[in-house]
Amino acid sequence: MAVRAVASGRPGVRALRVLVSGGAGFIGLKLVERLLSARHSVSVLDNLHHQVHGEQPVADLIQRQTTFLRGDVRDASAWRALFPVDVIVHLAAETGTGQSLDEIERYVSTNVGGTAVLLDALKESGVQRVVVASSRAIYGEGLHRCAEHGLVSPQPRSVAALQVGDFEAKCPQCGLATAPVATHEDAPPRPASVYGTTKLAQELLVRQACEAAGVQSAVLRFQNVYGPGQSLKNPYTGILSIWASQIERGSTLDVYEDGRIVRDFVYVDDVVRALLDAVRRPDVAGETLNIGTGRATTLLDIISAFSQVLEREVPFEITGHFRPGDIRYAFADTTRSQRVLGYACQTPLEDGLRAFVTWARERLIRGHV
Repeated sequence: MAVRAVASGRPGVRALRVLVSGGAGFIGLKLVERLLSARHSVSVLDNLHHQVHGEQPVADLIQRQTTFLRGDVRDASAWRALFPVDVIVHLAAETGTGQSLDEIERYVSTNVGGTAVLLDALKESGVQRVVVASSRAIYGEGLHRCAEHGLVSPQPRSVAALQVGDFEAKCPQCGLATAPVATHEDAPPRPASVYGTTKLAQELLVRQACEAAGVQSAVLRFQNVYGPGQSLKNPYTGILSIWASQIERGSTLDVYEDGRIVRDFVYVDDVVRALLDAVRRPDVAGETLNIGTGRATTLLDIISAFSQVLEREVPFEITGHFRPGDIRYAFADTTRSQRVLGYACQTPLEDGLRAFVTWARERLIRGHV
């Protein structure tokens, strides 16, 4: 079933009616910009959470060129006020691994409950496709290779082990240290945090409800997204924004564990391209796709890249600090997204960091954080 297009009011141009939850946020705003430039009709549902948006007003683009509703995803009337639509891109969620362990009800209520409210309203929405933003957090430690047992999926690391500096993921069969490999979409989910668990629940709910309603669905599992527009004051927005702020203040960076935590840092423009494809392409229906670079980058690699971009040494200290629920190794196998979408990360880390640091510096100088 192809997604139905509607006339855009311009000769020869066909458009979709797209509802983006979280559309005023970091990824959402850039997606909205691209949708509007492609002549799609866009509605936005966003609660403008202070932790993410601070005191900044909603972007002029959102106010003037979309149907914008400030509302909560747990409010059925907010969703219904923006119907009918052809495609829903569900980005709105509480994020942050550490915070999710301290605010369990808030995360479950928003991420799981809010998604359930949306799905209850599917039949009256007119929607033909739901695209949900998921996370690499659902994999936990992902796939590893044990010298004795081959490919394995380690259990989450215990607080007791982290407290004594034992940071490595272990083979669940023999208990020996393992070597990480890129994690593909068929790896068994083993979320190590409440956040990861809520994202897995979102995926399952969307699949089940959409299938029952005869609606297409697609799941995109984002790796660590970064770039201009990220919140510089939200402590749960990601290590790059935290470090960028600390570098501008002249602080010494606190490097967790032994500095060899691995992440897959993917530039926001590459993520938005994947989202656009998920909105428009019929062959994405039913797919679950990793969206990352496939490149394993350590915290020490990031510091080196910051130093290269800034052309000066960045002071840091490896402290051994850790966060319960944190994942040691996370990087994506993007083979399937390459095959289905023709997706490839187009932004090298150094180029993305340069754009991000330039933007962050200007914001911090002006006090617009």
